[in-house]
Amino acid sequence: MSRTRMRLWLSASLVMAVGAAGAAVTTSAQAAAGCRVTYSITNQWEGGFGAAVTVDNLGDPLTGWQLGWSFTAGQTVAQLWNGSVTQSGSQVTVTNAAYNGSVPSGGSVSFGFNGNGAANPAPAAFTLNGVTCTGATTPTTPPVTTPPVTTPPVTPPPTTPPPDPSAPSTFTNPVVWQDFADGDIIRVGDAYYYSASTMHYSPGAPVLRSYDLVNWEYYGHSVPRLDFDSGAYDLSGGRAYVKGIWASAFNYRPANSTYYWLGCTEFNRTYVYTSASAGSGWSKKARINKCYYDAGLLFDNNTPYVAYGNGTISVAQLSSDLTSEVRSQTVYTTPSSIGTLEGARMYKRGNYYYIWLTRPANGQYVLRSTSPFGPYEQRQVLLNLPGPISGGGVPHQGGLVQTQNGDWWYMAFTDAYPGGRMPTLAPITWSGDGWPVLQTVNGRWGASYPRPNLPWRPVTPMTGSDSFTGSTLGPQYEWNHNPDTSKVSVGNGLRLSTATVTNDLYNARNTLTRRIQGPSSTATVQLDYSAMANGDRAGLAMLRDRSAWIGIRKDNGTTRVSMTDGLTMSTSGWATTGTGSERAGAPVSGGRIWLRVSADIRPGSGRTATFSYSTNGTTFTGLGPAFTLNNDWQFFMGYRFGLFNHATQALGGAVTVNQFAVSTP
Repeated sequence: MSRTRMRLWLSASLVMAVGAAGAAVTTSAQAAAGCRVTYSITNQWEGGFGAAVTVDNLGDPLTGWQLGWSFTAGQTVAQLWNGSVTQSGSQVTVTNAAYNGSVPSGGSVSFGFNGNGAANPAPAAFTLNGVTCTGATTPTTPPVTTPPVTTPPVTPPPTTPPPDPSAPSTFTNPVVWQDFADGDIIRVGDAYYYSASTMHYSPGAPVLRSYDLVNWEYYGHSVPRLDFDSGAYDLSGGRAYVKGIWASAFNYRPANSTYYWLGCTEFNRTYVYTSASAGSGWSKKARINKCYYDAGLLFDNNTPYVAYGNGTISVAQLSSDLTSEVRSQTVYTTPSSIGTLEGARMYKRGNYYYIWLTRPANGQYVLRSTSPFGPYEQRQVLLNLPGPISGGGVPHQGGLVQTQNGDWWYMAFTDAYPGGRMPTLAPITWSGDGWPVLQTVNGRWGASYPRPNLPWRPVTPMTGSDSFTGSTLGPQYEWNHNPDTSKVSVGNGLRLSTATVTNDLYNARNTLTRRIQGPSSTATVQLDYSAMANGDRAGLAMLRDRSAWIGIRKDNGTTRVSMTDGLTMSTSGWATTGTGSERAGAPVSGGRIWLRVSADIRPGSGRTATFSYSTNGTTFTGLGPAFTLNNDWQFFMGYRFGLFNHATQALGGAVTVNQFAVSTP
C-alpha cells in the first residue's frame, strides 16, 4: 500500500470513529443515573486497529462494572488491557479488572484493546451493567488523553501522541540497517533499550536507545571490556574470533533501579554485569560457572528467572543478587518435527509465563505456562515467513516489548549478509485465549507498518562525522578484541600508536571498528601519517573473515598508498589463511591523506566495496579493483569499517586520525 493510500485509509477510519464516538451513553445499574462512553480509534494497520475506551460515571458510585456493545463490521477484540473480555459474534462484554471495579461518582475508568478488522465504524450504543445509557455525549478526535482512574492500572490504555507535522505515518524495515543481532529489548519509562551480541568486539553488548521504536541512537555498552578470564580477548596467547558475547539477556529491575546484563561465553561460564544507567557505569558483578546459553532474564515480583538452552529448554531461579543459582529445571524438549529451538526470552503477562524461542534461522515459537517451571504448551509464531529486506532472510529471534500505551511490538532481526543481521520491527496482538499473534502484510513481514503509537522523537543519527575532540570515544565504536589503551589517545584527533608487531591484521591490536550503514554507505578518514615508522601499516579496512584495505605502507623511508586484499581466515577455528597482497599502489608524500571505502552491503552474493584516496580532501582517485564481499553467515558478524595501525618491524610509530565519517548516498 502506498504512503498516500495509507494516510487516506487512516484518516477515513479515524473520521468514522470520531463520528460515532460519543453516540453511546450508559447508566449505572445500581443508581440508574448516567454515564458517558468515549470510544476512539488510536492506531490502525492493515487488518487491525487499536482503540481506547473511557467510561465516565455520572451517577452513584460503582463497585463493579460490565460494559457491552455490538460491532457492526465483523470486528473482533484480539487483546485487551485493564479488564477482561468475552465476545460472542458481534456482541462484546468487558468486565472490570480486580483493581478498577470501583468507580466513584464523577470518576472514570479506562481500558484499551487491539482488534482485528479492516473497517472500523464505532459502536452505536453501549450498556453498563445491562442498562442502556442516555447521558450526554462527547465526540473525540486524536490526540486522546488518558482520564484519571481510581486505581493506577497495570498497563495504561493507549494514547495518541501530539501531532508532529514532521512525523511520518509509517516506518520502513529494517528500523536499524546496521548489524545488531540477537537483540533483547525493554522499556523503562518512556525510553526503549535494545541490547545486541558483539562476539569478539570490545566494548561489548551495545545498548541502543529510542523513544518511538523507530529512531534509534547509540547509547553505551553493558560490557566495558571483555573481562572473560582469558588472554585471548587481548590477542595474547590466542584469539577470540566468534567467541565472547553471543545472545545475552538485558533487563531492568525496578525494585533496586538497576539494569542487568547476563551472558554465557564459550559454552561454560556466565557473567553478570550491572549498572544504575543503561548507557554507562557498567561493572562486572559475578561469574557463574554454568552456561545459561542464549539466556532470557525475567524479574517476577523481584525474583530473577533465566530461560535458556538449545533444544532442551530450561528455567533457572537465581539468587536475589544474581550471583548464584537457586534451582534449575528442564521445562521443554523440542520435538524432532521442529528441530532446534534457542534464543530464549522470558516474559510474564497476566497469569502466564511465556518463553519466546527461535528456530534458527527461519522460525519463531512461544511456550506458555502458569508456572515458571512448567509444564509448558507451545505455539508456532512464524515459519518461513518472507522478510522485509529484498534478498534477506526470515525475521526471527529478538524479543517483545510493551509500550506505555499498551501496544506490543516484536523486534526481530533479519539475516542480510554481507552486512550482518538487521533489527526488524512488527506489531504483535494477542488472541482471545492469550497467545501472541504477529501482524503480517499480504502474508509476509511488512516492509512498512503504521508507526508505533508513540510521540515521534528523532535522536542522534547513527551516521555522521567524528573528529575525536572529546575525552572518550563515542558508543558507535568497538575495538577488534580488547585494546591496549596505553597506545590510544583522543582529544586532539585519535592517535593510534603501534601496539603489535605482526604482518597479520587479524593479530594486530587496536583496530577500531564502526558499523556499516545499509544498504550502502561510505567511510572517509583523514589520516596524518607523518609519524609512521619503517614497516608500519595504517589505513581503513573492510573487516571480516575475508578482508581488504586501503592505507599507507612505509618501507625504507618512503610511503605509498596501497590497496591490499587477500586477508582471509579459515572457517574452522578462524585461523589466518592469508595475510594479503597489494593489488595497486602509488607513492605519496606530505604526511596527510584521505582514505575512502564505499560499500554495498545489500544481502546477496557479488556485493562489492571500492577504495579511493585523496591528497587534498576533495578530489578522490580510485585504487585497485572492486573487492567482492563474502556473504556467508558462519562468521556471524557482518562487515565493518576498521581503522588500524600496526608494525611489521618494531613499535614506535603512530598515526593521527582527524576525521572518521560515515555517510549514505
